[in-house]
Amino acid sequence: MNTKAETVSYASSIDREQVTSKLTLKNVAELAGRVLIAGLFLLSGVGKITAYAATAGYMASMGVPGGMLPLVIATEVLGSLAIILGWQTRVVSFLMAGFTLLTGFLFHANFADQTQMIMFMKNLSIAGAFLLLTVNGAGPISLDSKSR
Repeated sequence: MNTKAETVSYASSIDREQVTSKLTLKNVAELAGRVLIAGLFLLSGVGKITAYAATAGYMASMGVPGGMLPLVIATEVLGSLAIILGWQTRVVSFLMAGFTLLTGFLFHANFADQTQMIMFMKNLSIAGAFLLLTVNGAGPISLDSKSR
């Protein structure tokens, strides 16, 4: 069966550029997916800035030095902006997957508490989405695509 997806994958590079430059449902969905997953981290990073002392205290209560908070904020804000813009998406999403897993294990490892278990599973799911971005890249509506 010869579907459009098969045709695209076997098209010449000139044809592929013409096909991927269009605003297709796939291209827009890739962009929307990046914005939705990264938006969570952007809002979280900005929230940590506005509640800096409380966040540092919470981190310290969980055994993580509050002095690491600037690194956490930079990771969340800059990482999310890179994902949204589609800049160095494969590398940044791989690092964000690691960050998300690490925060899950550090802050949501009380599996006896159902809420913490759900939060941990949420982190696992988000890490999975970042790993999908690592493998598939940002798509044609991205800075990565423009730099090729």
